[in-house]
Amino acid sequence: MNRYALDELKQQIPLLEYLQAHDWQQARPIGFGRFLGLCPLHADHKPSFLVDPSKNLFHCYGCRRGGDIIRFVELYHQVKFPEAVALLHQWRGLPPLLHDATSFYRMQLHRHAEAVAYLCQRAVRSPEVIEHMRIGYAPGGCLRGWLTQLGHPVQALRQTGLVTASGYDTYRHRVVFPLEGNLYGRSLSAAAPPHRFLPGVKGGLYSWDQVRFCPEVILVEGLFDYAALWQAGFHNVTCSLGANLNARQFRQLCDGPRTVYLAFDADSNGSGQRAAQSLACRLTEQGVNVRTVALPDGHDPNSFFVRDGDARQFQSLLEAAQ
Repeated sequence: MNRYALDELKQQIPLLEYLQAHDWQQARPIGFGRFLGLCPLHADHKPSFLVDPSKNLFHCYGCRRGGDIIRFVELYHQVKFPEAVALLHQWRGLPPLLHDATSFYRMQLHRHAEAVAYLCQRAVRSPEVIEHMRIGYAPGGCLRGWLTQLGHPVQALRQTGLVTASGYDTYRHRVVFPLEGNLYGRSLSAAAPPHRFLPGVKGGLYSWDQVRFCPEVILVEGLFDYAALWQAGFHNVTCSLGANLNARQFRQLCDGPRTVYLAFDADSNGSGQRAAQSLACRLTEQGVNVRTVALPDGHDPNSFFVRDGDARQFQSLLEAAQ
């Protein structure tokens, strides 16, 4: 990409807008249109992160790093320059495209009995949770035509990963969950890889804005775990989309006083338990109150409810958490 194209990209995405979309809370204006807040690049306890919107630049007096929006993306997402540029292109173009793709997938869900049957098999039956999570279904073979009719160029579909290089729908026979700047697809077929995301980062904690002010938060690994708990009435639940949190997700858990209940999978190989133990230690070091939920061996929160667990029994597990 040439210098002109890079300058144009930086002008199209205001740094302050990008920071606010990634949960940065400015502490106060400090004159000349500038803002000061906690640094999102390190464990900051005193506002030291300066943003100058007129110049589209930042500087942290604590970790002594600064630069433009591309440099921020490099540091924040821990990627190199080409990947940072690609993420910004994706972030700039994704919202309307993903909104239209999500709408299409949602229309397909109840048109395909196999998708509804799969959700029932995973104990996701409530219309309320399906609406809340905007769950859809990708039958494959028809998304490209729908989106191009709406005016989205095929090249944009390829760049975001919605269609393959040869023009076919990427998601086929998958239940689809929209995320922040991405999509997650869970395969109905055992012959295909079970989990699939679009290229790019998985973003922050799932539905974080709806739980961030709760005094107690339940953290689970997967979206079906989230669905099972939310459906059972535990609306203070969030999801990390895997046992390993990224830097942004970890900072979100540490951004205020709360108790975090770690309800990770009780895997037969112990991987979920080890991940929970490691995370509990890291959170405790940051002053977060942590409780580890002991699920029955071989179960995750979703399978707990699939196997006839109920809200009262899960509440007992929360109360017994160490």
